[in-house]
Amino acid sequence: MNDESDDLSFVVAFPLPFRVLFLAGIGILGWAANLHGLHLLGIDTVSALDLHPHDDYDSHPSLPLDRRNGGLKLVSDASFLYTPVYRTTFSYGVCCLSAWAVYRYATHGSSFLVDPFKFIPAICALGVLMVLLCPYNVFQKRERDAFLLAIRRCLFSPINHPIYFSDVVFADIFTSYAKVLGDVWLSLCMLLPGGSLLSLPEQDGWQRWILPSLMSFPYLVRLRQCLIEYGSPTNTSRRPLFNALKYASSFPVIFLSAAQRIVVLDLVKEKGEHVANEPWHGEHAVFRLWLLCAFINSVYSFWWDVTNDWGFDLLRFNRPPKPRPNSLHRPLVLPALHDRSESVTTSTSLSNSNSATPLFSSSRHSPRPASPPRATQARPYPYGLRSTLLYPLPFYPLIIFLDLVLRLTWGIKLSSHLHAHRQSEGSFLIFWIEVAELLRRWLWVFVRVEWEVLKRAQEAGEGRQYSLNFDQDGNPGAFED
Repeated sequence: MNDESDDLSFVVAFPLPFRVLFLAGIGILGWAANLHGLHLLGIDTVSALDLHPHDDYDSHPSLPLDRRNGGLKLVSDASFLYTPVYRTTFSYGVCCLSAWAVYRYATHGSSFLVDPFKFIPAICALGVLMVLLCPYNVFQKRERDAFLLAIRRCLFSPINHPIYFSDVVFADIFTSYAKVLGDVWLSLCMLLPGGSLLSLPEQDGWQRWILPSLMSFPYLVRLRQCLIEYGSPTNTSRRPLFNALKYASSFPVIFLSAAQRIVVLDLVKEKGEHVANEPWHGEHAVFRLWLLCAFINSVYSFWWDVTNDWGFDLLRFNRPPKPRPNSLHRPLVLPALHDRSESVTTSTSLSNSNSATPLFSSSRHSPRPASPPRATQARPYPYGLRSTLLYPLPFYPLIIFLDLVLRLTWGIKLSSHLHAHRQSEGSFLIFWIEVAELLRRWLWVFVRVEWEVLKRAQEAGEGRQYSLNFDQDGNPGAFED
């Protein structure tokens, strides 16, 4: 029988470095599922995510560029996007799962053998990093280069450079990895000589600020993007500024949590060692201030998701009037997506694109439309949502509820003082909170892209009206004036 207690069983079986690798793999799989799902739902992923060639390849690489047979053309089929990502997920999963299986076989579930064999997750992590940075055309080099260039654009793009929607989505996904980024630092300390996979490293002195600084870095990146958008000469709205305030509100939560560890040291001197294992010290002003900041950040982020990122009317202070039948533009029919409504607003290509590319595309699994598009009267829509919904109706209340619950637990994930004393306490819970956050972000991407498509359709309809032609097979074709 194993010597470790039940509290350590999860840490022994699944140490922190492997948990970090697992969460990274979940992110890759989630992105492939996002691209695949949007394609199946009939949304032109290439246009919706700004995956177009712009100034040059380095500034904004066009992910769907087909270079086979010496050619260079824009690929409209999104399968050229998600299929290589699925392959990357499979290769990554095989590598990490093999390393974890070897680790489990070597340790036999014993805590005494964990640290002697900690070189196994170290070799696995180092191998993943080397493959990511490998300059040779192996292991899905195009996807690896696109990932690295997306990081470079988010971190080092000049202030006069446009912020593409794909980079906004990428940076928002990055914020869901704030705690994982801190875990990378903790894993490195564990794997170095003197560290242990069974306990978190001591963070004393100036080192106690490394973890919160790393956790706040994704929000700093997204804050920078919002400020660049706000300062753009073409911007006439204060929305990017209020969006920047949302990301700035996470900094007090992170750093007040780190400051509580200093408070805990003072309380230990005053009341004894048992205080160090208590996650809550409500009698102290710093703890109350942290709780207030966590609540403000969670509520504000939830309100922003529902109102601005998803375009729902549920929490709007001044709801826009419902469209009148005589003010509707000529619609597009989406038979595969929207059985409840006969039409939606048309869409046009990006402003940087030279040709009109529809943001809505009929999936090859879509049934043939019964009739050509025709104007219809505006129908009432469910309370708190919006007039055009591209996904099945039950999806929206579910994702709103999940977003509320997981936003309220966001402060726990960003608060290092709740799980910084003993790794065995709460590791299982914190891990599944991280998985739940990635699930929330995965669902968030679908609605965020949907609302971006509809906004562009609305903006295009205000200036020009387009009609959609259907071919002989009943599939939508190109736009015409």
